[in-house]
Amino acid sequence: MIKRSAALSIACSFGVLALTVAAHSPARAQSADLVLCDRLAAHPDDPDRPKDVKGVIEIAPSDVATALKFCKVAAAGSRRALYQLGRAYAANKQMPEAVATYRKAADKGSTSAMVELGVLLGTGSGVAKDPAVARKLFERAAKNGNARGVSNLAALNGGASSNPAEARALLAKAAEANSPDAQFQLAMMMVEGAGGPQDDVAARALFEKAAAQGHADAMVWSGAFAQLGRGGAQDSSLAKTYFEKAAALGNEDGKARLKQLQCPYVLKDKRGKVMSNLCL
Repeated sequence: MIKRSAALSIACSFGVLALTVAAHSPARAQSADLVLCDRLAAHPDDPDRPKDVKGVIEIAPSDVATALKFCKVAAAGSRRALYQLGRAYAANKQMPEAVATYRKAADKGSTSAMVELGVLLGTGSGVAKDPAVARKLFERAAKNGNARGVSNLAALNGGASSNPAEARALLAKAAEANSPDAQFQLAMMMVEGAGGPQDDVAARALFEKAAAQGHADAMVWSGAFAQLGRGGAQDSSLAKTYFEKAAALGNEDGKARLKQLQCPYVLKDKRGKVMSNLCL
């Protein structure tokens, strides 16, 4: 019969051994790498992004090296990590590597990688320009509900979708998944009455949702709606807050709107040329 103290000692030793094995388990290490890759390089509009991961529009320069390190390991078993590795390469100005990685992620079904690769092919950045292939990639991404795929496809069509109603439906689906870009694009369609009814109230709500997720252009539109009382109550203080947030992110429209609030009077010469703004 084993004494209680001896049994406890054996149990504790087994527990320590189990923890040690778990800590060095490849699966556990992979999970940790993916968590860190997500934290540094996930995009807010990526449909593959976990709901508890906020994502970043641009990978911070100080995080690029770390993102490359962890995403390289995580990419072996995750298509979203593969896409995020492509983002890290692009942020590090390693365009050939970024293109190759986006291709691999797109082949695995990453719609965000399709969009990024389409942008590079459409502009000829780091790869030979090929608008036809770019269009196909945007179409694939759009049909799978990727908001950026929809908006980029519309851009290739001269800024207007060939089927506004379909584009609006796709954006609505992506907006429900909490994509800030989809929320912004859908709000713009609602403002213009494209592909469906014109609706300032719903548009304002969508602008504000996108703004809350860090979408700078949505901040500007939220501020403009608050300033004019469009789609809801007029609130100059709220408008200023939105413009300040957009300006802090480097948004030029936000800076201009904020300056107009602070310096509303414009001084012009005899020819009507703006000389300066008169601040209060």
